[in-house]
Amino acid sequence: MSNPFLKQVFNKDKTFRPKRKFEPGTQRFELHKKAQASLNAGLDLRLAVQLPPGEDLHDWVAVHVVDFFNRVNLIYGTISDGCTEQSCPVMSGGPKYEYRWQDEHKFRKPTALSAPRYMDLLMDWIEAQINNEDLFPTNVGTPFPKNFLPTVRKILSRLFRVFVHVYIHHFDRIAQMGSEAHVNTCYKHFYYFVREFSLIDTKELEPLKEMTARMCH
Repeated sequence: MSNPFLKQVFNKDKTFRPKRKFEPGTQRFELHKKAQASLNAGLDLRLAVQLPPGEDLHDWVAVHVVDFFNRVNLIYGTISDGCTEQSCPVMSGGPKYEYRWQDEHKFRKPTALSAPRYMDLLMDWIEAQINNEDLFPTNVGTPFPKNFLPTVRKILSRLFRVFVHVYIHHFDRIAQMGSEAHVNTCYKHFYYFVREFSLIDTKELEPLKEMTARMCH
């Protein structure tokens, strides 16, 4: 394992949360395997994200949301030692974009926070959503709730902000570690997926518009 990125990923570190796994034998596990097989076969990412015939959209989306959470979490974890209260006192994506945190508990109004504090709250919040059985049911046949897709849109919009911050403020670290291609592939996979199912407003994608145009078209 000579790749420093992989070494970072497999080192146990506080920034790497336990992965939400799919139980073998379940429909979700089979879908996860199908999605992984497409990626491993080098299938065009635009095609890999499409809903397989006969599969349920909510199940397909649930599998990908969990997978993107795990991947983005690892990407941020690899650069987190360089993302500090001092280096990133504001959660931003360049001078034009500042992201404020809001939730149902402590931060009821949008609040300016440092990037590491924002990331911590974000990862905790997403983890709580995907481990909530009422929202992400794991039993086959249990219907998804009406607020599933609205919540997914919120999760993915917030995960996109991690890409924005990493690309704009920490890309030198990514390049230095030799993991540029890996991060770019993760981003393209994420981008094609949210576009395929209209899961993020176009205006949210604005900060990486130029880079995305070069990379994904």
